[in-house]
Amino acid sequence: MSAPTPLLDFFKRGEVARDVRMEAALGTLAPRAHEQLQILVLLLEDADAEIRTTAEETLNQIPEEAIKAFLARADAPLGLREFFGDRGLFPDEMPDISAMIAAEEPLLDMGAHDEFGAEDEDRATATQKLAKMGFPDRIKAAVKGSREMRAMLIRDPNKMISAAVLSSPKLSEPEIEGFAKMASISEEVLRVIATNRAWTKNYNVVLGLTRNPKTPLALSLNFLNRLSSRDLQQVSVDRNVAEPLRVAARKKVVANTSGKGG
Repeated sequence: MSAPTPLLDFFKRGEVARDVRMEAALGTLAPRAHEQLQILVLLLEDADAEIRTTAEETLNQIPEEAIKAFLARADAPLGLREFFGDRGLFPDEMPDISAMIAAEEPLLDMGAHDEFGAEDEDRATATQKLAKMGFPDRIKAAVKGSREMRAMLIRDPNKMISAAVLSSPKLSEPEIEGFAKMASISEEVLRVIATNRAWTKNYNVVLGLTRNPKTPLALSLNFLNRLSSRDLQQVSVDRNVAEPLRVAARKKVVANTSGKGG
């Protein structure tokens, strides 16, 4: 499955505080469909009885048609198919195309839709709102907030908050391109972007990651094969990237030049 699950990974590792687990169980923390379903199923085994009960109630509120359409997707996790199969829900043989297209959306969003403001709010407004938020609301803002909120929260020192930005259904490809170039975000965020096949189909994302000094070297070296001759030449003389990357780029430039000469 090519879709990233940065938020789900925190839940799997048991690194999520009770108040955030409860938000997820209530359906108010609403990441992309594949992550939301897997988090809810995971919370059915939570040590806290109230969270288990709440997650079950929320799962039961998701329309069966939406679940069947989701399970029909080629990238639907096998574990989810088995889980819902045990409950008598199976993939649609003829899934609703509109449901498939909306796959990035959560299957259930129980929170208020206007609590985080308009998608295009200005930076000053977003900054003021974030300053007043506690941790659970900052997590929700990362998933459901405005573009400006995401631009700030992707740099949050708390890894779970920056991971939540990458789980937002509202996240756009131009934003990913911008994140890939940012040297002010964590190595872990860059690793999540670099290992997501859907995002790295975008050449600008690959180029941004390759030239970003914070991107793990092994990933940057792998991306050299994707670069155009012009961009490869620029990386070979870029003093901001690691020397092994410059050296590798230079070797490719030389090899390409001698190959053309031959």
